[in-house]
Amino acid sequence: MHHTANTYQELIAELNLKHHPECGVLYCTFLDTPNTKLVNIELTGYYAETDRQPYKVPTPFVEGTPSRALATSIYYLQTYDDPEGYIHMNKSMTYHVLHQGRVEYTLITPGSPPRVEVKVMGENISAGESRLLLVPTNVWKSSRLLPEDIKSASEEPQDKRNKCFSLITEVVVPGFEFEDHKYMKMQDLEALFKDMEEGAEIVESLKKRIRPE
Repeated sequence: MHHTANTYQELIAELNLKHHPECGVLYCTFLDTPNTKLVNIELTGYYAETDRQPYKVPTPFVEGTPSRALATSIYYLQTYDDPEGYIHMNKSMTYHVLHQGRVEYTLITPGSPPRVEVKVMGENISAGESRLLLVPTNVWKSSRLLPEDIKSASEEPQDKRNKCFSLITEVVVPGFEFEDHKYMKMQDLEALFKDMEEGAEIVESLKKRIRPE
């Protein structure tokens, strides 16, 4: 990017981002040839796939080690009007690189007990924020704009709310395929925390991030 966008509408136009809440449309670039791809999956936020490497590698994260692109990358934009994503998991590992704004990630690593971590991507490194986040294979994740940022923006005129957003790049290694991706279901969330003393409280705090079936 050659400059810092002032509003998320500028970014949508500049990066050719697409948003379809029920059937996502991604703007894809394969070997420098742009095309659009319709995918039957519910999406939140705005997306543009920016690269899909032509080289194939066997993925160690899927049974049978099927072939995948060496890596893929997308822009991902969350906005004041669409601030929260569903909990989901990728079998490949994903690098997240911040371009603008702040965004909070909740990571759930299955185990006995499961580990819940909250990471903030932002520019205030001294406050514990980070510009880079690695999410390993088979870790549940969900992202949202920070509640305090949403609250602050809600008290401003609409033109100021348009400046409340986060833009990141996700690099998936080996490359992303929808068959390697899944959304968390309510029974998954309940099963993860059923044996924890504070499990009911955690489930209650996260259940609104479960994608409706």
